[in-house]
Amino acid sequence: MAHASDGRSLEFKLPDLGEGLTEAEIVRWLVEVGDVVAVDQPVVEVETAKAMVEVPCPYGGVVTARFGEEGTELPVGAPLVTVAVGDVAADVPARGPGTSAATGTAESPAVEAPAAERRAEGSGNVLVGYGTSEAPARRRRVRADRQAATGASGRANGRARGAEPVDGPVPVISPLVRRLARQHDLDLRELTGSGPDGLILRADVEYALRAAAAQGGRTAAQEAGTGRARDAASPAFPASTPKSADSRPDGTRVPLKGVRGAVADKLSRSRREIPDATCWVDADATELMRARTAMNASGGPRISLVALLARICTAALARFPELNATVDTEAREIVRLDRVHLGFAAQTDRGLVVPVVRDAHARDAESLTAEFARLTEAARAGRLTPGELTGGTFTLNNYGVFGVDGSTPIINHPEAAMLGVGRIVPKPWVHEGELAVRQVVQLSLTFDHRVCDGGTAGGFLRYVADCVEQPTVLLRTL
Repeated sequence: MAHASDGRSLEFKLPDLGEGLTEAEIVRWLVEVGDVVAVDQPVVEVETAKAMVEVPCPYGGVVTARFGEEGTELPVGAPLVTVAVGDVAADVPARGPGTSAATGTAESPAVEAPAAERRAEGSGNVLVGYGTSEAPARRRRVRADRQAATGASGRANGRARGAEPVDGPVPVISPLVRRLARQHDLDLRELTGSGPDGLILRADVEYALRAAAAQGGRTAAQEAGTGRARDAASPAFPASTPKSADSRPDGTRVPLKGVRGAVADKLSRSRREIPDATCWVDADATELMRARTAMNASGGPRISLVALLARICTAALARFPELNATVDTEAREIVRLDRVHLGFAAQTDRGLVVPVVRDAHARDAESLTAEFARLTEAARAGRLTPGELTGGTFTLNNYGVFGVDGSTPIINHPEAAMLGVGRIVPKPWVHEGELAVRQVVQLSLTFDHRVCDGGTAGGFLRYVADCVEQPTVLLRTL
């Protein structure tokens, strides 16, 4: 994701951040134009649909240009910075803050240098999918006359506008853009992209769809080619039935992007694909709370309640493996998984995230407590990696921390079940034939009805409740 733009500087592009992510939003620049950077020094903080990531630059030298302002969403492969390297770095004048991509194009032309002239220096480090050796040979070349037109055409919404439709393969990186166009029967070959090197972005497709809805008889491609400059500053809204401006409801519009957008997409997919059902039961947690108190009084690291609940979950999944599964819809097969990667819902300032404890079935209460604490702290600080947010096989949702008793949660697709735990509160309870005040909790299990019937789900939940009421039940599996 880095290549020599010319004989003096190197262009560093937004790398593949892993887990199928195709775009990221610039949260904060860590360097200014004119700053001297070292190899592998972070230059920008970006937010993906999974996590906040600091992106290190694999080259050392002087930053000569930054591409995109804070808040700009860039596709993977879009330029981030250009860096003057080697002896020539000292000759590069420092630029003031706020330098845009337009001011940096003189030092980083879009036309790729011949392979023999590419620089091979660098750390060989960083993120998924790129290193610092020779650039890929398949990079699409851009004609010089087209680049000149692009430079002259100015910028729209912070992105350079292309001057003409793209020949050959359609310049689209994001599968979301392709899907949006396909859903609305829009021919991407008729659009002119506003992204780097004519890349077609989601905003280009949304603009074409708005134009088609507003003009009726005119095609989306015609409107995208002739009317873009007229409406470059208009906000991007999904295509829908034409409405007058007065008919829109008043209020604040919040874009569904980043973590919030990823959560919305995943929950919507779960509701569409999974035929879920929920069962629940009240349990007397008095003995579990006493057991935890005794553990913590014996010395050593303190044991958290969620760690004990997680240990109960893994024991229950060992008895009812049907719920540690996923459904392969294309093959029409249920895939029962051998290992338990336990997700847990964590509320942060950036929204709901579900970190994953790997191999939870092989951990004891102390190990689970430590891993829950580490992942929770990383979630609150926005430091979770994509790998720590994916790959779960079962989720534990402790919504009792919000002071509520029950819930019917949405399954974390593509998992097959989620255990919900309400608050533990004193309530009247019949204990050993007498009415007493006990610590009572409501447990719920939401499950994919394709992987099992109600008998299996009820058996799982009953076993969990038995372990909560009588923790000594777990001694059979230790």
